[in-house]
Amino acid sequence: MEEEEHGKTSSAKILARAINCLNPHDGEPCNKCEICEGILAGSLTDVVEMDAASNNSVEDIRQIRDEINFLPTLAKYRVYIIDEVHMLSTGAFNALLKTLEEPPEHVKFILATTEPQKLPPTILSRCQRFDFKQLSNEDIIKRLKVICDESKIEITKEALNTIAVLSEGAARDAISILERCLQDGETKISEDKIKELVGIPKTDVLNEITKYIIENDAIKALDLVGKVINEGKDVNNFLWEIIKYIKDVLVYKTTNELQIYSKDDIEKIKEIVGDVSSERLLNLIYSLSELENNIKWSSQKNIMFQAGIIKACSKQENNGIKELEARITKLENMLENRKNASIEIKNEEKTDNKPKVAKPKEPVKIEVIPSKEKEQEPTNIQKEEIKIACKPESIGKYIECWTDIINELKQSGKPLMYTQLLGTRARQVNENLVEVEFPKKITGFAKSVIELQENKKELMGIISKEIGKEIQVKYIEKEETKETKEENPVGLEGLDIPINIIE
Repeated sequence: MEEEEHGKTSSAKILARAINCLNPHDGEPCNKCEICEGILAGSLTDVVEMDAASNNSVEDIRQIRDEINFLPTLAKYRVYIIDEVHMLSTGAFNALLKTLEEPPEHVKFILATTEPQKLPPTILSRCQRFDFKQLSNEDIIKRLKVICDESKIEITKEALNTIAVLSEGAARDAISILERCLQDGETKISEDKIKELVGIPKTDVLNEITKYIIENDAIKALDLVGKVINEGKDVNNFLWEIIKYIKDVLVYKTTNELQIYSKDDIEKIKEIVGDVSSERLLNLIYSLSELENNIKWSSQKNIMFQAGIIKACSKQENNGIKELEARITKLENMLENRKNASIEIKNEEKTDNKPKVAKPKEPVKIEVIPSKEKEQEPTNIQKEEIKIACKPESIGKYIECWTDIINELKQSGKPLMYTQLLGTRARQVNENLVEVEFPKKITGFAKSVIELQENKKELMGIISKEIGKEIQVKYIEKEETKETKEENPVGLEGLDIPINIIE
């Protein structure tokens, strides 16, 4: 038996009464017979409750194994309720397993836990499992209304909603909060009284702090935080309420609907919604949630909290969103310009109907540039020409700008990847695949570099950017042929100097 919050042990006791009741009504215990009264009073020895958190040894389970051989004294069944059963040791589970496989007819075991995943599969497979779910806010409110009516307690609708939200689906927690509100003897309960009791700031404060954060006004935000802390409010609860309020603002911006807020609160939320984007609200939720986790392990909670509020008020997060949007727009414009440029080139080729005359080949001149000299950086116009000419003319041909691509790897901080790809060629096999040909066998070290996920992703990104579509990369080995040797005259491929071949 599993339960998210509370009630598992109480349900186990009700079940123990139900199966032993002398006068059951539709399966429910009567709570009036001798057996029911004995179980309620805790005086019936046939119902045994054991806390596995403090009794988790093999000896404790062996004691149960010895007792189950005796018949119950008054009840029909001897019932063993083992609470927090996941705390049993491995040896204790093994000792209990045989009893669960073949239990006597007069014995029933009820295992209660909040962490069923910690139970061995051999134990779970021999039990009938019941998972307790959280109650809805509506069901908790109905139950609280019944209690208030019977106890003649005046409570507002907003107060009931607040208790239901704070209980997080646990009826026992909701009743406990209600009882704490009545400790001073008053029979009138309002929303403000509940928030004051639990240490939660009012909605007005949450609205103000959220507005200051969104407006990047750190001074006003810190001033308000100081007032809340001086009033003795718990920092963890205050931060949790801010996160929850921002979440509710995001929900209202997305769905235009909220249930637990008054009309005045909704109007204030509308003012915030008009001045902030969904991305900004999401970033605030994530950053403040991270702050909440950090505060748990800090001995200086107030300092951490104030520093986190200053960070949330900074313009860095908002600027980060704008920068990302600007980058996306710039990339879209760049791709559109390249597409238009390629269309213009194709149109020029179609209108040029003049017969092409092959020019006589001129003798090849070799110019050797000393390695100390820096290569001349191409101008912006030259770079655009390189990018346009870089695209392969058709499927199946080698990419003309392969040298520029691997040079870009070097500039992007991938020198090892750049080094390993020197001397290679790339050919576009189809619309989605580019093959990188290595002239010789790929060494183990080279393979570890080029197959690294980060390096390969960078290479595919550069190729895709140049070609204009998503491209996959495949590495192939190709032995050197005579053609390869002719392309590298006078054995210059082994020299560590840049060479320009001028026709």
